[in-house]
Amino acid sequence: MSSVVSRETSTPTPPSPSLVGYSSRSQEEWPRPARRRVITIANQKGGVGKTTTAVNLAAALSMHNQRVLVIDLDPQGNASTALSIEHRGDVPSVYQVLIEGMPLAEIVKPVPDMPNLYCAPATINLAGAEIELVSMVARESRLLKAINEFKEIELDYIFIDCPPSLGLLTVNAMVAAAEVLIPIQCEYYALEGLSQLLQNVELVRAHLNPKLSVSTALLTMYDGRTRLAAQVAEDVRAHFGDTVLRTVIPRSVRVSEAPSYGQSVITYDPGSSGAMAYADAAREIAFRGASVTG
Repeated sequence: MSSVVSRETSTPTPPSPSLVGYSSRSQEEWPRPARRRVITIANQKGGVGKTTTAVNLAAALSMHNQRVLVIDLDPQGNASTALSIEHRGDVPSVYQVLIEGMPLAEIVKPVPDMPNLYCAPATINLAGAEIELVSMVARESRLLKAINEFKEIELDYIFIDCPPSLGLLTVNAMVAAAEVLIPIQCEYYALEGLSQLLQNVELVRAHLNPKLSVSTALLTMYDGRTRLAAQVAEDVRAHFGDTVLRTVIPRSVRVSEAPSYGQSVITYDPGSSGAMAYADAAREIAFRGASVTG
């Protein structure tokens, strides 16, 4: 039986998710996209909130009856951990999909206690995939092929969590998506290196995926007590314009704690500033992209 409809029982049971204190908009109806949206979350700089953003946007959307898949493309497997999905080295993962051609349906698992949320886990084996992909046929589009062949669940969103690099794993993510979401940390050198990421997006669009665009930028780790954070936010908005979400994600201890319990902050502490900010960011994405086709 496909693991899409089975659930791992070996994972330690995290505290039960709670919706108490969830955003005041929690009962609001969010629009479904006209077609499935595939969004790659990328930034070659580490520690800017890629995984945190992928997991929490996905959780917030799923709580508003959107059917969401998170594809963990980072060998560290942090998104898998945060969603309480087993990802030991011997667990079938995205590695088998990319390198061995295993159907995506055989690795996708439902996230515990989150009926509309699914995860395709990553294992440490992915660390070698960059080298193994080099000599493979259609090396840049193997993830796209797997996603196109995945018919088991009618999804509204797919979020692809990329590693902090611009190698073949990230290229696969960009070829498979129509949208790129860039998390940008509100700290010094925030824009440093982004030109290379944007150049890669342009190269992929020119040669491999003409549908690709940077649809969203999200300011993360904002500390309202510092002038620096405000200046970085201003610079990012000047550079990216309306691409930047109005919502800003604050620095939050709860956001950092949640993964250790195998949860998103949306379920771990729904009333926290981080949870409410990610819920608002997800709402923006849903309403902005209601007519997006991808």
